[in-house]
Amino acid sequence: MNIVVLVKQVPDTYSERKLADADHTLDRDSADAVLDEINERAVEEALQLQATHGGEVTVVCVGPDRATDAIRKALSMGADKAVHVSDAALHGSDAIATAKVLAKAVGTVEGVDLVLAGNEATDGRVGALPAMVAELLGLPALTHARKVEVDGSTVKVERETDEGVFFLEASLPAVISVNEKINEPRYPSFKGIMAAKKKPVSTLAIGDLGVDAGEVGLGGSWTQVTEAAPKPPRAAGQRVEDEGDGGVKVAEYLVGQKLI
Repeated sequence: MNIVVLVKQVPDTYSERKLADADHTLDRDSADAVLDEINERAVEEALQLQATHGGEVTVVCVGPDRATDAIRKALSMGADKAVHVSDAALHGSDAIATAKVLAKAVGTVEGVDLVLAGNEATDGRVGALPAMVAELLGLPALTHARKVEVDGSTVKVERETDEGVFFLEASLPAVISVNEKINEPRYPSFKGIMAAKKKPVSTLAIGDLGVDAGEVGLGGSWTQVTEAAPKPPRAAGQRVEDEGDGGVKVAEYLVGQKLI
């Protein structure tokens, strides 16, 4: 099997995330950057499928030069090679513009059987990009998977949502997004870290993919942030003195807040 894994470098959740004053895009230089945890799980799932079915795992990433660190993390886990799309014109791209570039980048990998991705990135929380990529590639999308099985030319998925668990299947090739219950990602070994330094990484600009600069970036995006304000400070709570009627006072407060 030839498996592609879509990965993204995001600001560390333990760092303070800020928006740039000039254009309200995410200020990625203001925080430590890491490979998104859900992408680690997608890479792990690809490696497990590779162990069972053989083949090759290719990591595809759209991001600035510093995203190389996230790519190397995926390679140190065991992925075989990577495609890195880095271009200044991509700054400010929304999910739709990013999906266009990712779909073009996946197209540079020959004989793709399966595309894996996390269900949503921790910096955007859009949760729709894997389905967008699938639409652009003309492939079936099996999303929010907690279990993936490949049987010949068929892929079977257990999808978990708030409504319950659904059992889906599709013919390969297909696009699958995984949730946090899919697996526990491995820690890169020292051997894996050293081997990652020698694995091939193809760096492409949008021109190499046949994408016009007008289709991406802030100018080519369908959505953009026009205004932002810091989260207001947390207000002090309201204390209820219980003089035998504490339950009534709490209920009255909740009614006043329209919580019940």
